[in-house]
Amino acid sequence: MKNWALETNQLSKKYAGREILRDVTVSIGKGEIFGLIGPSGSGKSTLLRMLDLLEHPTGGSISIFGEDTADEKARFGIRRKMAFLNQKPVIFDRNTSDNIAIGMKYRKASRSEIRRSVGEALDAVGLSGYGDRHGRTLSGGEAQRVALARAIATEPEILYLDEPTTSLDPISAEKIEEIILNLNRKREMTIVISTHDMIQGQRLTGRIGVVMDGTLPQVGTTTDIFHQPSTKNIARFVGVDNVFPGIVRENERGEAVIDVDGVRIEAVTSLPPGTRVTVLFRAEDVTLHLDPGGKSSARNSFSGTIRKLVPKGPFISAVVDCGIPVAVLMTARSAEDLGLRAGNACRVSFKATGVHVIREY
Repeated sequence: MKNWALETNQLSKKYAGREILRDVTVSIGKGEIFGLIGPSGSGKSTLLRMLDLLEHPTGGSISIFGEDTADEKARFGIRRKMAFLNQKPVIFDRNTSDNIAIGMKYRKASRSEIRRSVGEALDAVGLSGYGDRHGRTLSGGEAQRVALARAIATEPEILYLDEPTTSLDPISAEKIEEIILNLNRKREMTIVISTHDMIQGQRLTGRIGVVMDGTLPQVGTTTDIFHQPSTKNIARFVGVDNVFPGIVRENERGEAVIDVDGVRIEAVTSLPPGTRVTVLFRAEDVTLHLDPGGKSSARNSFSGTIRKLVPKGPFISAVVDCGIPVAVLMTARSAEDLGLRAGNACRVSFKATGVHVIREY
């Protein structure tokens, strides 16, 4: 990507001698929706605040639209190109229009500019006609949309969103997501969003950075992050249930056989025989058949016994003992139609191309 909205180089932050972030290097393109995911306390909010120039880094550098933010004279102008939305909306004791107009008033905008921008912001968040509503009468979802309208009323080029739907019901969260996508599409706004919601991260973003223990160990497409995580910790965080240690026993032109506790798993990797690895594959990529002696076109096919069935919302995770405990994810309706029960004999299968292999050092 040639045109970067922002770039960081070996960014770090310390509080009272405690290292919060270290060596964070990332580039985010103009007009991109970029996601930050990671456990609570990993440093996502601190990183967003530094990108928005609300906090100074302890080390490293931040460049916004090619300008070095270390230049104090340039920071004020750069800051005006950006806006920040917290996970908990701040609503002042005044009507909706005045709540939205606060940032513009600080910027000494004219009344006509304020009226135009507030009206456009209300339209953008789907709250036309709410201008005279008092802020204290708004629902949680409406309050978050008003806070978002306040952020975009100043027409920022970069919008930072810190867990914007954490406290919202599913319908309100879906509305916020729709607004985010429209802002990006219609205004070509660069958006950086931190979220703990894995599904939301996949729905909204093109690329994702994983923040863990104050570092950024992986940046990639949603496919990279969720299907080819670079570490075991990332794999577990993004919901990969099948994670096993193993050793490469054979490798013929990239088609490998890996010994996982006596079970031979076929995978595609260039790692040579003798290499200690971690094998991982997603539960939704595994197929379960109730005919234990049947055949499958998949190169990995094992007979086993269902040990337990674990409800996961509208899904069921079946754990099958086939020498190793393989998790299979299916809809609850499919499990019911198949009549699955603990103790059922079955067969599980999955493709060699669906297996991701990580070298263990």
